[in-house]
Amino acid sequence: MKITVELNGAKVVHDVEPRETLADFVRDRCGLTATHLGCEHGACGACTVVVDGQVTRSCLVLAVMCDGRSIDTLEGLRNNPAMEVLRKHFHECHGLQCGFCTPGMLIMARDILQRLPGPDANTVRHELSGQICRCTGYTGIVKAIVAAGQELARDTPNG
Repeated sequence: MKITVELNGAKVVHDVEPRETLADFVRDRCGLTATHLGCEHGACGACTVVVDGQVTRSCLVLAVMCDGRSIDTLEGLRNNPAMEVLRKHFHECHGLQCGFCTPGMLIMARDILQRLPGPDANTVRHELSGQICRCTGYTGIVKAIVAAGQELARDTPNG
C-alpha cells in the first residue's frame, strides 16, 4: 500500500507492506534510527515517537494506520527548545548510560513537561512507568527531567 505521512515536517510517500509497523517504516524505509526496537510489545518505550501530537509506541502501530498523519521522531525534534534543555540536563545529571532507551526517554520526558510543567520527582517516576532503562536506575533520568522542568518554568513568561 502507498502511504503519505508528514515525517519530521517533510512529506514522505512510500509503499509499505500491510503488516509493517511504524517502527520498521521509520527505521528501515526512512533511515531514522533513533527510534529503537526493544521488546516489540509496547512495554519498554524504546520505540516511542509522536503521532499527531501524542506519544505513541511505534512497534504497536501499523504504518498504514498513519497514512495522512504527522509523525515526529527524535531526529525531528532536534531543534525543539524543550529538547535542547532536556538533552543538557540528561548530560549534566548523568541521565544516560548505554543510550538505548534515551531516544524514547527524551520523547516521553518532553511529553511529560508539556502536559505537567514543573513536575516533582514522584510525578516524573509515575509518568515514566512505561519506559524501561536497564542501566541507570532512573535516578539521573528523573533528576534531569525535574531540572529541565524547573528551567523551562523559569524561562516561560508567566511560568
